[in-house]
Amino acid sequence: MSLVILKIGGSVITKKDSVSRPRKDEIDRISKEIASYVTENEVTDKLVLVHGAGSFGHPQAMRYNLNEKFDTKGVYEIHKSVKELNSIVVDSLNDAGVNALPVHPLSSLLLENGNIVDSSPEKFNLMLERGAVPVFHGDVVMDRIKGAAILSGDRITPYLSVMLGASRIGAGSNVDGVIDDTGSVIKKISPPGFVDMKKHISGSSSTDVTGGMLGKVSEFVELSRVGVSSRIFNASKKGMVTKFLYGEDVGTLIADK
Repeated sequence: MSLVILKIGGSVITKKDSVSRPRKDEIDRISKEIASYVTENEVTDKLVLVHGAGSFGHPQAMRYNLNEKFDTKGVYEIHKSVKELNSIVVDSLNDAGVNALPVHPLSSLLLENGNIVDSSPEKFNLMLERGAVPVFHGDVVMDRIKGAAILSGDRITPYLSVMLGASRIGAGSNVDGVIDDTGSVIKKISPPGFVDMKKHISGSSSTDVTGGMLGKVSEFVELSRVGVSSRIFNASKKGMVTKFLYGEDVGTLIADK
């Protein structure tokens, strides 16, 4: 079974400079592009979707600052918000014809000092075997050391890729790829070149507790070290999700070789 993991950034599906405002038209468009892929008879790949929290999680996370102290109300409010966005995404996918199921990290993953240390891959594999598309999202997750911590979609994606054995990874952002200091798209990033390159990669222009583009690239560079390549591309442009899913050369390739 060949597995594709697609991560859609919160900047694509929410208005990140607002609070809890979805881009419903964009969500529906992306859902239709995914539906055209997963329902094609000749396509045998399985798909896992991960989406960011955007304006449904970052403002709340900033408000409660769980790095300072554990706050049950804060955990509840953050999770409530990101769960609302996840429901919008899953509903849209099902309306488009995708057999999508929600997966909430708060109740399915465990952290230790910010790192994922426990999960239940069997339940995710069962979803895939039964023809479902699991839909994960950025969330707040219980942590053995911190009490609770924010887990971004950019960190969930590489973890799932290793655990589930993904063959292709895509991260849909709101830019054409990773941009250098001249404003050009970097076509390829590999671990040796990343050390010198990362000072030219910006974080995020919006409220983002997960590191923005630099955080995303850092996670995927580490993933490339174990032989899994990924692409960062512009999912806010019509048809780009479809192009990635069908294996076309889009955005920035992050690979070891």
